[in-house]
Amino acid sequence: MIIGIPKEKLSKETRIAITPISAKKLINLGFTIFVEKNAGKDAFFKDQDFIDIGAQIVNDNKIWNSNIIIKINPPTIEEIKLIKNNSVLISFIWPSKNPFLLKELAIKNITAISMDSVPRISRAQSIDALSSMSNLTGYRSIIESAYLFGRSLNGQITAAGKTSSAKIIVIGAGVAGLSAIATARSLGAIVKAFDTRKEVKEQINSMGAMFLQFKQKYNDVNNNKTFDSNKINSEIKLLSTYIKETDIIISTALIPGKKAPILINNEMIKNMKPGSIIFDLAAENGGNCILTQKNKIVTTENNVKIIGFINLPSKMPIQASQLYSNNVINLIKLLLSKDNKKLNIDFKDEIIRNMIVTYDKKIIWPAPLIEEKKFEQTLENSQKLKIIKKNIQNKKEKFFLKYIKQYCFMITSLFFMYIIRFIPKETIPHFIIFLLSCIVGYYVVWNVSHKLHTPLMSVTNAISGIIIIGAIFQINNNNIIIMILSFLGILVSSINIFGGLTITQRMLKMFHKN
Repeated sequence: MIIGIPKEKLSKETRIAITPISAKKLINLGFTIFVEKNAGKDAFFKDQDFIDIGAQIVNDNKIWNSNIIIKINPPTIEEIKLIKNNSVLISFIWPSKNPFLLKELAIKNITAISMDSVPRISRAQSIDALSSMSNLTGYRSIIESAYLFGRSLNGQITAAGKTSSAKIIVIGAGVAGLSAIATARSLGAIVKAFDTRKEVKEQINSMGAMFLQFKQKYNDVNNNKTFDSNKINSEIKLLSTYIKETDIIISTALIPGKKAPILINNEMIKNMKPGSIIFDLAAENGGNCILTQKNKIVTTENNVKIIGFINLPSKMPIQASQLYSNNVINLIKLLLSKDNKKLNIDFKDEIIRNMIVTYDKKIIWPAPLIEEKKFEQTLENSQKLKIIKKNIQNKKEKFFLKYIKQYCFMITSLFFMYIIRFIPKETIPHFIIFLLSCIVGYYVVWNVSHKLHTPLMSVTNAISGIIIIGAIFQINNNNIIIMILSFLGILVSSINIFGGLTITQRMLKMFHKN
């Protein structure tokens, strides 16, 4: 089968659907690869790079006669006319926005696979191109904001004085939001974030950001898919509380298939500090800020910059192309039949069923909802099974450890009783004190706070030093047993001292700023 990789015609698009490395993998799977001339030029992939791995560089007309067309952006009406009948198209399609494209694709009996319709299940994560691009979008939004911001994001203490860290608020903790949080934190900014989904609180906190809690109560039904007026009002009130002290706002709030909700109004913009930045990642769907303009930077009277850039992954074409092509490779591997000779459209597979939007001259989008109850029940049963297995394993381990401890105690007791027979009577009280100190020391050490482990290690090093000195005095003894015990004392204590000093040194290095 022939796979065609056309050049993206969208304005300012720099990505290519398949990189040379991914093209090589497809060739190894048995496909013939046609690449349009200069298709990878803007992503810094030369035509020769594709020729070197066995692909063919062809003209615009020949590329559309391929059995499978792989693109990034939705095809135009002109491109659909060029695609041959009964072929397969893999690209972002956005079926909810482009119903007219679905009609044209169905008329030509094109099996259209939408890369933006990957279901949110764990098995589909390697195919989820939307998440791959959103991750880059969140990262780039911070980089672009930092470029336009009037100072550094991290706080500094210098001879000239102290500068405070930039304060950033991220609206929405989806893939793009979490990526923005991670990037901002790595650059030293103070980050706060909020989301209508309470379950993302731990994710936000784990990245070192502060989760802003809603004070107002709102209806939590269909939390992931809809924004009712209560939610929007709650977000506006929460944002108004912090906006005066905020330097950068990254807004990512979207409603699937609908216009983005307005969360930042004129009054809130007027209250922001001069030089502040609002990066509206929802600009393509209307924007979360009332003044957002697509692909433009709007500067207000109080010098607040509102960025409405879209298609941020195209500003990182090499990495974006690599990630997208990896997603496509994983999809094709899923679609391939066992003999690796043709694509197998299996509608029983929930991933494939969700992604295919036109098939056999019919529009089959939207796909039936995945039975959540079935998945929840399966998950619940698997969790119960894991708990049962864990309990059985714990009981076995406890049973085994119980008898091991008893045997060890018996052997140790017999050993000490045997030693007591041969030592002088005046030594027995010292021996008893030694045993008691071992017991007390054991319980004391295990109850020491983690914060005191470093000084505790220093104390053990000092005690080991005392043991070495005592052992050195005894090593010249004529009794061979005493000599052996002294040698062992020196050896074990030396290991403890040098090991302790090495670990202490490593711990101290963690506090050095290189």
